[in-house]
Amino acid sequence: MSAQVQGGMREDKEWSPWRKFTPLLKMEASALAETLVGGQAFRWRRVEKREAWQGVWSGWVVRVRVGRAGEVEWSAPGELAEGVDAAIGEYFAADVDFAALADQLPWRTDEVLKERIRAWGGLRLLRQPLGETLLAFLCSSAKRIPHIMQMCEALAERFGEPIWEDVRALPTWARLAEAHESELRACGLGYRARFVKETAGKLAQSPGWEAHIKGAPYAEAHEWLAALPGVGPKIADCMLLFGAAKYAAFPVDTWILRAMAERYGLRGWRPAQVAQFGRAHFGPLAGLAQQFLFSGARKEGKAGGKERKEGKEAIEQKRTKGTKGRRVGQ
Repeated sequence: MSAQVQGGMREDKEWSPWRKFTPLLKMEASALAETLVGGQAFRWRRVEKREAWQGVWSGWVVRVRVGRAGEVEWSAPGELAEGVDAAIGEYFAADVDFAALADQLPWRTDEVLKERIRAWGGLRLLRQPLGETLLAFLCSSAKRIPHIMQMCEALAERFGEPIWEDVRALPTWARLAEAHESELRACGLGYRARFVKETAGKLAQSPGWEAHIKGAPYAEAHEWLAALPGVGPKIADCMLLFGAAKYAAFPVDTWILRAMAERYGLRGWRPAQVAQFGRAHFGPLAGLAQQFLFSGARKEGKAGGKERKEGKEAIEQKRTKGTKGRRVGQ
């Protein structure tokens, strides 16, 4: 029997026993799924037969699932299991009590936020490697999550170092600086290839940039990142929120623009204005509020799309029934 490795399945005997996080981490299955594949990260896949998720970051290949009593557990290939406990705790920011942080948000006077927190209790903000987060979000411009995942896998396959079996890491920025733009375009990046190439060159001239971003105040870090080719305010905010744990970041994409227009009356507002409103209204934890709003808007958007599709199908069926049996020209 085979098991999935970013697509493939391998026998369980090659994987470590399931282990709990240190410290313990509790989540509902829906919150775990939204955290992993809801737009924060792009290298997680569902392993249906194991009721688990398999992901890759840095030099790690790990599966996670919600076990008994809602406790999140992890498993890794036996040869990679040593050190995973600390690495996955860092990745999931297991040392952060997000329920306590959510309680500090203004949900008591904000019914929209209150509704979203209740619907998505247990949602977490990941703490991903900065370099990988920047690369993934540079690929995200005008793309949906499945497309971003495809680009990340193509980049890993072509330029990344092997981790385990056929699983490869995302390439380093030093490796990307050596690549030709045509090679990046071959990975499906399109016009984003130029931005990746130019950003790689800029980062090569800025040793220690990751430490600078982690240590700098939000505004300073945001300004530095937004000046990189192809980055801009939204991608800078995504990187700071999901890679640098700077919770003042408030990324504004089409989902957030729609949510803020429909739920907060900010129709016609530009992204920069909405971002400023978000930081002022939600405070220093605006990024956590953003993720609750984003998840709710995305779910509503999917439901609305399904309803529209079903409505079109119903109309088409009525038309078909209405024309059945009629003669041509009747």
